[in-house]
Amino acid sequence: MAGKRHGSECSGPPRPVPHSRARHSATLPGAMTAVSPTPDQTPSPRPASGERVLCAMSGGVDSSVTASLLKEQGYQVIGAMMRFWPDDKRVDTFDSCCSPDAAYEARRVAEQVGVPFYLLDYREQFQRHIVGPFLDEYARGRTPNPCVNCNTKVKFDELVKKAKMLGCRYVATGHYVKRVENAQGEVEFWRGDDPRKDQTYFLWGTPRDALPYILFPVGELEKPRVREIAAERGLLTAQKPESQNICFVPGKVQDFVAEHLPASQGFIREIATGEVVGEHLGTQFYTLGQKKGLGLYQSHRVRHVVHLDPATDTVWVGDYEDCLWTGLKATNANYLLDLSELPAELEVQVRYRTAPVKARVLRADEQGFELEFAEPQFAVAPGQSAVLYAGPRLLGGGLIADHARELPALT
Repeated sequence: MAGKRHGSECSGPPRPVPHSRARHSATLPGAMTAVSPTPDQTPSPRPASGERVLCAMSGGVDSSVTASLLKEQGYQVIGAMMRFWPDDKRVDTFDSCCSPDAAYEARRVAEQVGVPFYLLDYREQFQRHIVGPFLDEYARGRTPNPCVNCNTKVKFDELVKKAKMLGCRYVATGHYVKRVENAQGEVEFWRGDDPRKDQTYFLWGTPRDALPYILFPVGELEKPRVREIAAERGLLTAQKPESQNICFVPGKVQDFVAEHLPASQGFIREIATGEVVGEHLGTQFYTLGQKKGLGLYQSHRVRHVVHLDPATDTVWVGDYEDCLWTGLKATNANYLLDLSELPAELEVQVRYRTAPVKARVLRADEQGFELEFAEPQFAVAPGQSAVLYAGPRLLGGGLIADHARELPALT
């Protein structure tokens, strides 16, 4: 069975503690002074407010330090973890970040920090918004990123609602994102100071009206310093390894997909000629740009997956050049600024672990947008996110739907 790539890598600021590597000192809101939108400027400190805050805890080091820093700054912290695992699943079905063991560790950290802890039941929402759409996207020949959906439709949307019910002013998480207040008093999300850990990519879908209520205490810290803080405070998660997998997929993605989606045999065709060059057991086991595990008849020639067509059970392959996109069309757009303020030229990031590229906005409305890249991009995968930036500032994003050009054999 062919290998399947996916969009995972799931994994703002309080006053940095002594020895912090953040460039400037900053506190939590209403703790932000106005800043001009320059990449090297960060918020200035003001006294902690003592407001009540709901802190999302996962049993990992980032959320543990988040809770600890908030408590030290005088916030009334309530720790909470969202339960996603269903009763009819083995305890090892979920990855460490969302497992029953993680909930136990989160509760123990809350005890260490001295804050109350609650386990919130979001099983139904997780199945409806995350697991179901994850499989639906593969069935459609797309490559989903469940971590984006989880942050957008479950974590922030639901946690902000829960926070208001509990009388909390804010929600705080351990994301490596900076919360910045601009000269007009509006909250913006900026890239975290640790470029290796920046997680703004996953937050483009955050409801704009939720931004003022979200805090990121580790956004101006680098990961090694976060572990140091945890060790200095004796937190049991100080050396806990990071999770790198999709939390609800216990093993390989292709095995999970095979378990839930029926095999559908079809042909692999050459994009330039339409010639049959191989067979496959399902378009759901492939992703754009893939070159390994294709099992082609002429295996001496390197070819890449160019297009997936589940309707005809066809996998189209071609040369490297056939995988180059000059632009993209995106749907399900969400903007973190007024649409009229969206710059005509910006940067777009189409994968979590790749650098953003310059692009020109051809069209943008509430439903979606079209972009033209300054340079062609390889194997931009439908179902993944096109995330928009102006320097370090997150502007929004959308789901990649299609090329900004037509493929020769598919017109």
